[in-house]
Amino acid sequence: MPEPTYIITAVLVCSAVTWALRAAPFAFLAPIRHSALLPYLNESMPVGVLTILVFYTLRHTPVDIAPQTGAAVAALLTTAALHIWRRNAVLSVVGGTAVHVVVASSLPLFS
Repeated sequence: MPEPTYIITAVLVCSAVTWALRAAPFAFLAPIRHSALLPYLNESMPVGVLTILVFYTLRHTPVDIAPQTGAAVAALLTTAALHIWRRNAVLSVVGGTAVHVVVASSLPLFS
């Protein structure tokens, strides 16, 4: 069994690292709070994150099986249309997901 001083030291080190990692974002945010960077990130990040999400989601979509590709395309078009219409990310994602689930569930299973 480890020595008590070793255990206490390990707990203190882990506590210090955890505290530092939780405090670091606030420490880095304070100097840039009033800069032009934050409004820029607020405008550009949602588009970038959603673009990455689209490519990540569609990377394994089979293009040679038309019904499965159709479900992904229908969901993608629904998501884009809802977002253009209402400008609400939650509505767009939920609506596109619902369309994909309905269309993909109605397809015959391929094995």
